[in-house]
Amino acid sequence: MDAELINEGMNALAKIDRDVAEAYERLGAPAPRIRPKGFETFLSTIVSQQISTEAAQTILGRVKSILPDMSADALLTVADQDLRQAGLSFRKIEYAKGLAEAVYQGHFDVDGLEQMTDEEAITEITALRGFGRWSAEIYLMFSLNRRDIFPADDLALQVALGRLKQLTDKPTPKQARALIEHWAPWRSVGSLFLWHYYRGAPA
Repeated sequence: MDAELINEGMNALAKIDRDVAEAYERLGAPAPRIRPKGFETFLSTIVSQQISTEAAQTILGRVKSILPDMSADALLTVADQDLRQAGLSFRKIEYAKGLAEAVYQGHFDVDGLEQMTDEEAITEITALRGFGRWSAEIYLMFSLNRRDIFPADDLALQVALGRLKQLTDKPTPKQARALIEHWAPWRSVGSLFLWHYYRGAPA
C-alpha cells in the first residue's frame, strides 16, 4: 500500500469512525508498507517465523548466498544440512522444501494468486505447511495490495483496537472483526493504522 492509497483510505475511515478520526488527527497516517510478490517473500515468511527481524535478515542472507537463484528449483538442489548451517531449523527446512516442491510440481501457483479472490488466495496459501491465515493475509495486504484485509488474529491489532475503542480488554478475533466491519472496503488501511496506533498511542 503506497502513501496515496493510505491517505485515501484514512480519509474515508475518518468520515465513518469518530475514534479513527480523532486518532488520525493526533498521529497522522501510517507509513507505506510494500513487499515484493513471489517465491522469495514466501520463503522469507518461513525464515522469519518466531525470530527477530534482525535474526531473520541474517539467516535469509545466508540462505541467499548458497542458492544459485531465489527460486523453488534452486532451493530443491540445496542439501538440508547446508540450510541447517545457514540457520534454519529442521522444521523450517521442512516447510521451505515443501513450499518449493509445491511450486515445482505445479500444486501452488504463486503468480496465479493475483487472479483469485481474497478467500480463494488465503485457502491456497494456508494449504501449504507452515502458513496460517495470518501469513496469508499479510501476503495479500503487502504483496498483492488487497484493500480489504483485516488480520484479526494479530495480537497487536487486538490490543490497539481495544485501546482505540476504549474497551476494558482487547477484543477476541471475532469481536474485532465485528467492531471494524463498517471499515469495509478499507480494512487493510485500517489494519495498518492500528499497528501505527499501537506504537504511537499511550497504553
